[in-house]
Amino acid sequence: MSKFFSRETGLKTLADNSYKAVNEGFYDADKYDYTSHTVISLKQVILTCNHVPIISEIKFSSPSKGKILDQSKINPKDLAIQMTNSGSVGISVLTQPYLFDGSIHNLASIRKSVNVPLLMKDIIVSDVQIDAARKTGADGILLIKTVFDKGFAEGSLEKFSDYATKKGLEVITEVHSEDEFKEILKNKNQLIGINNRNLNTLEVDISVTIELLQKFDKQNNIIISESGISNSDDIKKLKSVGVDAFLVGTSIMESGNVFEKIKELCHA
Repeated sequence: MSKFFSRETGLKTLADNSYKAVNEGFYDADKYDYTSHTVISLKQVILTCNHVPIISEIKFSSPSKGKILDQSKINPKDLAIQMTNSGSVGISVLTQPYLFDGSIHNLASIRKSVNVPLLMKDIIVSDVQIDAARKTGADGILLIKTVFDKGFAEGSLEKFSDYATKKGLEVITEVHSEDEFKEILKNKNQLIGINNRNLNTLEVDISVTIELLQKFDKQNNIIISESGISNSDDIKKLKSVGVDAFLVGTSIMESGNVFEKIKELCHA
């Protein structure tokens, strides 16, 4: 199971990396116990936010960019505090070790430092990862619909979603295509992430979100646009079609001034 991204196998490579990480003990969270942590609702903070709801993402590397920031020079905990102080309604923490330089230990250390919803961002294929999310103090997880549709996970999307919900975690269901969005809209009152990035090719285009929301009524679901959001103009375009919140990683991490960048996005 390669830890290197291949454009030919795309999403399967990412899923294989998760199995590799599970097998190698990267999600062993037994030394943490945040199971008594009262989950902070991301949905609630989005609905009650009095500015643009930005979920800032702590991401040190990615398959498309390679290394974004040198983790040895930045304390994730300090970064999370900066993000919160600048107005982020939540923080997404990459926990996948391969290609993303993520870690559940980053999530656990951030949990001690901030009082906003934390999203464990990963390619989830095993309930071992969901258990780790709860133990390290996450408030929510992301489940990628296409991972389940292609049979890359150890169970169905419904099974994993129920399992996470029973543990008290909120679930963002991520979609990318028209068919996925149409199918997921059959459920009501949920958090839906629209990923502007094609996980097979890594190409990114915010018109993915725009076109889906122009074609389908989001009903009473909370829509989070993910990937490729760089500036205030992007936020304004996406808000105009009904996006409720914005998950922004690379442009914040590359900005050189996290505090100012998030403030700019929050007041778009």
